[in-house]
Amino acid sequence: MPAPIQVWTWPTPNGHKVHIMLEEVGLPYEVVPINIGKGDQFRPEFLAITPNHRIPAIVDPEGPEGKPFTLFESAAINIYLAEKTGSALLPKDPATRYRCLEWTMFQMGGVGPMFGQYNHFANYAVEKLPYAIERYTNEVARLHRVLEKRLEASPYLAGPDYSIADICTFPWIRNAERRGIDLATYPAVKRWHDAIAGRPAVQRGVAVLAENQRRGGMTDAEREVMFGKTQFAVR
Repeated sequence: MPAPIQVWTWPTPNGHKVHIMLEEVGLPYEVVPINIGKGDQFRPEFLAITPNHRIPAIVDPEGPEGKPFTLFESAAINIYLAEKTGSALLPKDPATRYRCLEWTMFQMGGVGPMFGQYNHFANYAVEKLPYAIERYTNEVARLHRVLEKRLEASPYLAGPDYSIADICTFPWIRNAERRGIDLATYPAVKRWHDAIAGRPAVQRGVAVLAENQRRGGMTDAEREVMFGKTQFAVR
């Protein structure tokens, strides 16, 4: 059996992408919790893996050429894990592969950042700025419409089969009510969401560190760590 991959992570959508992927490909892994509300992401040992001090990151003791290998950025990690295992979750057919990467990048450049900005201004910011809340509320709805159009035409984002594009996007779509979204308004997205939510590997993946999932507001100390001077200090 291969040596466990260390996953430095926390129960956020980006963390869950990698938890799900590891469960889907069946690789052993060890969870290293990084409590982002307490500032664990600024610990020297974590910064040695990811200079961007963001979760998730991995340490694979049996990386390329059998040497230890570190990697950060959730989509990069999932592409790496698919290639490491030869998984069909990253399609081999060139056209389908690029379609998979297209929708993976759509999540990385659109769904994740825009949903994150909505969460910040609507839920975490002390000052409620109507312009910002309206702007990101509208963008969240627009991105759901883009997904709806794609999933009306295709069972999954890359085509007929489940792929890393779905794994990367699903954790951001779950708990839609937190963003004021009723998935019943987007029946194709709901069908896709429910199919993925029913997968055993997905259920195991989102259970990782679930006891630490944020439920409710943010303390002033957590807000300072995540959005204040601590976040922007020179290291």
